[in-house]
Amino acid sequence: MKTIQIPYYTGSLPLHVDEKQLEAVIYARTDAYQPEKTPEALVREALANPSGTPRLSALAKGKKNVVIVTSDHTRAVPSRLTLPLLLEEIRQGNPDAKITILIATGLHRKTTPAEQRQMFGDAIVDHETIAVNDAFCDGDFDFVRTLPSGAELWVNRLALTCDLLVTEGFIEPHFFAGFSGGRKSILPGICNAATVNENHSYPAIASPFAQAGVLEGNPIHEDMVCAARAVHVQFILNVALNAKKEVIAAFAGDVEKAHEEGVSFVQRLAQCPSILGDIVITSNGGYPLDQNLYQSPKAVATAAACCKEGGVIIMCASCADGMGGTHFEKLIVKGSVDEIDAYLSKIPPKETIPEQWCAQIYSRILKKYTIILVTTYLDHALVRRANLLPASSPDEALRMAHEIMGEDARVVVIPDGVAVLAVKE
Repeated sequence: MKTIQIPYYTGSLPLHVDEKQLEAVIYARTDAYQPEKTPEALVREALANPSGTPRLSALAKGKKNVVIVTSDHTRAVPSRLTLPLLLEEIRQGNPDAKITILIATGLHRKTTPAEQRQMFGDAIVDHETIAVNDAFCDGDFDFVRTLPSGAELWVNRLALTCDLLVTEGFIEPHFFAGFSGGRKSILPGICNAATVNENHSYPAIASPFAQAGVLEGNPIHEDMVCAARAVHVQFILNVALNAKKEVIAAFAGDVEKAHEEGVSFVQRLAQCPSILGDIVITSNGGYPLDQNLYQSPKAVATAAACCKEGGVIIMCASCADGMGGTHFEKLIVKGSVDEIDAYLSKIPPKETIPEQWCAQIYSRILKKYTIILVTTYLDHALVRRANLLPASSPDEALRMAHEIMGEDARVVVIPDGVAVLAVKE
């Protein structure tokens, strides 16, 4: 038997697989990549040598009101490292600048004060001005323009009234935006609910170009880039991470140029040929991305690229924070997979329901595969109502999968499905 550790919440769960049945274990090469410099040195070097812009310290000169957009509690951005360096760089150019840190929530719940301390550290929480985006508070947003898709772009007023707009984030494959990072800090990060919903409409998600690793022709990405340009993002800092959430590369400068450089780096390390199995086991890389079911389709989509049609996908996600959204929960338990998809397909883009895209993607995948969810937090009766099979451990889930697919079924394991970009050849 081979023992493989599957990331789960703040630790991992052991999976035991008969080596005779094991087809492959797939890791992103980000895990093996060894940078020649420390994380801090990598970030400082990127800030000192930005792509397509002057240094941030130069941009900050003469600016009175600066906004830094950062990610919320569902993302592993190493802000304890990056935010102090961004603040230092801005104040080097303008010690008197008024700086606001704006937490980009998209449609997620508001980040709590305790989570802010965990993300940023006490010093930033105690001494800096922090605002949390609330997509459902319409009075916080102003109209900017119409996006290429026809959606209206409404953005948090703090970002529209500042003299210098800076964003930070990290880059990894994204199951419908192509890659995370860059422009995503604005849309969906600090837009109102209506803008996010329409950007994530049923036709947009259904586009053959709205998938992991694809930017060209991706309608969701195109709207996001347009949004970032429209609000005049002047500087970004994006990083690449390994499985331990450590910085292995950093990219700074122009919102498109620096992001493209980061995407190229991540793609080289994350992309691998799809190896097919009858049973595919994966996770969302543990905390913070595995804290609810709403985030879990990211890795499930990766597993689907490596699973034979009719096979079984085992998803390990703690769901310690529950389903992850009231709209998603209502939709995912609305009926059978076909009934859910049929219902969603009739919703016009401008009437898109918050969080419907994850129910859409789950339904699309469930039409071809059985999904077993390994969770020790989410009620198993609720898991069944969501058209998934519950299990309490990877080993239990694997036994269930073999009962469905047979004892000779071939097994593929992708310990961190979010970090891997599996490409069918």
